[in-house]
Amino acid sequence: MIELIKASSADLPVVCALYRRVAEHMVETGLTQWIWGVYPSEAVLRESIEAGELYLAREDGAIKACVAVLIGRQDPEYEDLNWKFGQKYGLFHKLAVDTAWQGHGVGGRVLDKVEEMLTEAGCEALRCDTRKDNKHALSLYYRRGFAPVEPMTWDHAPGKEYVALEKPLTDTCPMLPVRMQPAFRAGKLTPWGGSRLRSRFGKNIPCVPTGESLEISCIPGLESTDVMGVKLPELISRYGERFAGRYAHGAFPLLLKLIDASESLSVQVHPDDGYAKEHENGKLGKTEAWLILDAPENGELVYGIMPGTDTAALRAACEAGSAVSPLLRRVRVRPGDVCFIPAGCVHAIGAGIMLYEIQQSSDITYRFYDWDRTDAQGNKRELHLDKALDVTDLTFCLNPVSADEGDCVRVLNEKFFTLDLINVRDSVQLPPVRDFGLLTALTGDLKLSWSGASMNLSAGESLFLPASCPALTLTGTGRAALSMPN
Repeated sequence: MIELIKASSADLPVVCALYRRVAEHMVETGLTQWIWGVYPSEAVLRESIEAGELYLAREDGAIKACVAVLIGRQDPEYEDLNWKFGQKYGLFHKLAVDTAWQGHGVGGRVLDKVEEMLTEAGCEALRCDTRKDNKHALSLYYRRGFAPVEPMTWDHAPGKEYVALEKPLTDTCPMLPVRMQPAFRAGKLTPWGGSRLRSRFGKNIPCVPTGESLEISCIPGLESTDVMGVKLPELISRYGERFAGRYAHGAFPLLLKLIDASESLSVQVHPDDGYAKEHENGKLGKTEAWLILDAPENGELVYGIMPGTDTAALRAACEAGSAVSPLLRRVRVRPGDVCFIPAGCVHAIGAGIMLYEIQQSSDITYRFYDWDRTDAQGNKRELHLDKALDVTDLTFCLNPVSADEGDCVRVLNEKFFTLDLINVRDSVQLPPVRDFGLLTALTGDLKLSWSGASMNLSAGESLFLPASCPALTLTGTGRAALSMPN
């Protein structure tokens, strides 16, 4: 059985000889992860021994490997990586199996002891890294349940690509906020879009026009991902209830977007769950809400149908095209306004408006009218008049509301979601996460902190907050929005 014995200064010659053999063997096999004398070196190994971090792995009377183990602290290169697990963590590095014992399972047995040591010390997660081309190390780590976190580099190895990895050590290990990468609707799908998702938020949009940044999405073909490109449905499947709570095993309920409307969107309406289930192959309906981020002076929305209009009059006007325009109820909006749009509400975003949208996870839209726009071939967009009239609520008559300027204000508490607006002037504690949360930085420079770590947020960035995440605090100066399922 392998024992891990803390190395002393008297062990330095033996340690150096082992690491030199391993480094030279790496070079002989075409892997330049280690160059003896550069990294590792006698000075580096002496420093690890003096810090009490280097261990000899002894088995059957022979020293077969060495490894450095750290508890509760990490190198600066690890600080800004998007770790998913653990407030209290351990890590290992400099794992070197002597050349005579490679291929005999020594590395796995050493890691067994490392995990045992860290678990006894109360650590919840284990972290490490290796070169992207170190196939043997990656194979070992993947077999043991590690997952890649993101690419990284080391100061001692400029230009060389490494990858950080981690695994939870306990079933109760909390998950940390996950920085998400959006999918986009662009080009012919959003002819009304513009370029402000790039100019305002730095989004890597595919083209101009781009209308929608699907910040957190499980829509097939338009899934958002983590920084390693793992799609949201796979993250939910992989991490289960500690990631998505009661939605770990069913349909994901919400979709979060940022929308840039350079021109007016089509006049449209969405079905409720019952209609969608019957007419759209069991899909969810769509109730949504908008937070206005930018609007021109006198910017306006279509927000319902003019009072007194009946279905017959609305149908006749729609069939005549532009005759429907006088029947549309218009409202003025300005940045900070919130509009709740239940299923059945006829609506359209006006030209020049940017907004944050939280909605049920559905891609069903029924168009009444598209302002007689045509594409380069002279074709108009498809309309869905019969279904649109089926689901329209002619009695809808809400108005936009201006959000309170408090630190953390719940502006919506509806059947499908909640929406909190967070105004950060110094420090604001976020509400506890139920099942999951969707956090988007809207303005300013913000930092999200929890016990033992933090991450910086730029305007336009969105995070997935897992069900098991720790208590969170936003600091800095700026504004953010937090949505959760209800």
